[in-house]
This record gives sequence, structure tokens and C-alpha cells, in this order.
Amino acid sequence: MATVAEIAPDIYRLTVYNQATNFQFNSFLVKDAEPLLYHTNLRRAFPEVREAASRVLDPATIRWIGFSHFEPDECGALNEWLAVAPNAQPLCSFVGARVCMADYCDKPARVLAADERLTTGKYRFRTIATAHVPHGWDASLLYEETARTLFVSDLFGHNGDVEAVTESDILGRTAAYTRQQLQGPMAHAMPWTPRTEGIIEGLAALAPQTLAAMHGSSFRGDGAGALRAFSAMIKETIGRA
Repeated sequence: MATVAEIAPDIYRLTVYNQATNFQFNSFLVKDAEPLLYHTNLRRAFPEVREAASRVLDPATIRWIGFSHFEPDECGALNEWLAVAPNAQPLCSFVGARVCMADYCDKPARVLAADERLTTGKYRFRTIATAHVPHGWDASLLYEETARTLFVSDLFGHNGDVEAVTESDILGRTAAYTRQQLQGPMAHAMPWTPRTEGIIEGLAALAPQTLAAMHGSSFRGDGAGALRAFSAMIKETIGRA
């Protein structure tokens, strides 16, 4: 059964833990006048995640469904969610909409332009294009400006059935997991490009107070410092590998 935890005001982490891989898969549900779901989770996990969401609000009222990039844990259950939430619309990057969603999705996606904001009631969101951070060229991240929550997708990912949110050292966990991955077939899941440092620095400049991570604990505290430390770690471990 998926677990539910409020990691920031009105932001709920819906978590499915896979014991075989020792990995958490997190979706985030924002409770507002127009509820927003970020990460659909895997298609096969849809029944559990939908049940978890129903402990927060009526899933049929979800208005927006966002994700970082085209991957099963990001948007695998997108069409299942659209079927139970008739007024919902996907929210993604321009590249994601043009390359993936036009064919995959049962509804056209909403694309936020560079300086465009989406207000869901109390909260205000914008999409930040982050090509190849964390993965493909369609990657983007979602930032909630009011409470300064950055949904970081696979950035800061780490394994274990860990607590929903931490205020302690999240980088140590991430570095250990990244180095572990470099020894196996998942090496270089996040590519190093000439733009990587600049993209992460742009995220740090937002000074987020909460980093909502898809795999593992979310982080509450100095988000800018954590992002800059993450960038240095990635450059050291992946950029020079």
C-alpha cells in the first residue's frame, strides 16, 4: 500500500516502495482549488497511488498532471489518471509536448512558456526547461513560487525506504547512491553536458526551501546550497568519469 506524508503545506508525497530494488517511487499531490499531481508513477502502481491520493482529495478533481521527462515512473500512468480525472490536463515542457505527448497522451498537453505562470489557487507554478537534467532533452522541472518548492524529479535520488522529508544531509545519501550506480548498468543515467552546471546554478538561484525528490527523502532547508553541492558532486563523479 502506498504511503502518504505532507512534506510542505498542501503538498503530499504519495510513495510506493519497491522492496526488490530497495527504491521509493514518489508522486506529489498539491491540494488547491485546482489540484495538481506531479509524477504519475508507474502504470502498474496506479491503483495504489490512486488510493493514496483519495486519502487527500477526490482524484476526480485533479486538474493538472505534470512530470519531468518521458519515462514510465514519470508519466507511465498518465492516461489512467486522465480517465479518472475528466478535467485534468497534462503539463510539460515544449519538447515533451511536441516529441512525446502528441502521440502518447489521450489529451493535448499544456505547455508553459519561459516566463508563463500557472495559478492553481493559492499556489503559482512555472516549468523550467532543464535539457538532460536529469535525463533526456525533454526534461523540465516544476517550481512552486509561493512556498518555494522545487520538484526535482530524479535529482538527489537515493535508495532505501527512508523518511518522507529530512532537514539533514541529503547530499551524502545521493553521492553514495550515485557512486554505487557508476559501478553497474545504470551508470551515466544522468549525462554530463556543457550546460549541466549552468542549469543547476539557475535552479539554485531560485533559493528553494523544499526539494521534492522522486526517489528517496525530500529535503527541507537551504535548497540553493544543496543544489550547488549536488552540482559539484555530479561534476566530480560523472563529469570526470
